[in-house]
Amino acid sequence: MSTQFTKMPNIFDFTTTSSQTAVDFLAEKTGLPKARIKDAMNKGACWWKQKGKLLRLRRASKDLPAGTRIQLYYDEQVLSRTPPAGQLMLDKGRYSIWYKPHGMLAQGSQWGDHCSLLRWVEVEYKRECFLIHRLDADAAGLMMIAHDSKAAALLSQLFQSRDLKKYYLAQVTGELNATNLHINQPLDGKESISIVNTLRVNDNHLSTLVEVLIETGRKHQIRRHLSGIGHPITGDRLYGSASKTPLQLLAYKLEFCCPISKQPIQLELPKHLHL
Repeated sequence: MSTQFTKMPNIFDFTTTSSQTAVDFLAEKTGLPKARIKDAMNKGACWWKQKGKLLRLRRASKDLPAGTRIQLYYDEQVLSRTPPAGQLMLDKGRYSIWYKPHGMLAQGSQWGDHCSLLRWVEVEYKRECFLIHRLDADAAGLMMIAHDSKAAALLSQLFQSRDLKKYYLAQVTGELNATNLHINQPLDGKESISIVNTLRVNDNHLSTLVEVLIETGRKHQIRRHLSGIGHPITGDRLYGSASKTPLQLLAYKLEFCCPISKQPIQLELPKHLHL
């Protein structure tokens, strides 16, 4: 079978008619070499339906009984990417806090998860991982990961109850002089609150470094709020102007009371990682 179509992203969706290993079945149906299929499975691009749920299937030798639905999201460009390394900032045993660099996903997509912080920590540190919150792939900064389900529930409650303060640095276009500027513009029909303070207007007055504290966590909240007042973030291709510069948005500080130890925690990225 010709495999020239694999130069473009493909979604393969099959149901087995007899008992077969996952790699043998997919090789037969797609015409892809088994080595490529194994690589794609290891990187989280293969899914199967188990007890009514679609889950990632990584084990190539898994025996699939007849009637099993299996999907392969195959994109050579995605699978060839090498994930940047995350950096451990704080290890509390049942959860940890990491620096996610620009370009690294918070979690994977249907097309794979090897370039996500969640999977990277699982593989590199051999720990069970639960996602607590998200951070745009284009943004960098602090992310929290839980290592057991009970810790995940406790930490998720911190975000839901707004008992955790999340501070960001953003380099915006133009001169913005702000002191506790509250932006209350609803997003997607939901309450959204961002508080902006100017840290430095650059010498050329063409850009400004601001600190943003968010009280809610809507999709692209900071990017949309700052663009809405006429000061889009530098490098923001969605809400500003196209640029070769990475999105100048950094989640740089967290403040919260640990729900496990009940001790206050304040964590800030070291200065060399600031904007």
